[in-house]
Amino acid sequence: QVQLVESGGGLVQAGGSLRLSCAASGRTFSNHAMGWFRQAAGKEREFVATISRGDGSTSYADSVKGRFTISRDNTKNTVYLQMNSLKPEDTAVYYCAAGLGLLLRLVQNVKYWGQGTQVTVSS
Repeated sequence: QVQLVESGGGLVQAGGSLRLSCAASGRTFSNHAMGWFRQAAGKEREFVATISRGDGSTSYADSVKGRFTISRDNTKNTVYLQMNSLKPEDTAVYYCAAGLGLLLRLVQNVKYWGQGTQVTVSS
């Protein structure tokens, strides 16, 4: 069992930055691929970024590539999402996720979800 708790969301102006954190409980954190997904009002949940459990390989949605960076610290059981050059269209609830695949791009492969943290980008 893995429990995930996100923090770091908030209100920021367009062009600004935020860093989301996701603290995981349980001793199997390092065995899981980790990811960030987001869900805007009235839209489906979508993939944002993922990092592997092994060599730290990463993958990003095209919409955030070059602006967002995912990282993990297995000694702290924490995964981060650094978000730069934020745009109003990045406004959403951001969810931390854990799964057992190599990378975590698909909602249906997520085994554990966090409760979500709101990110609002004003224009």
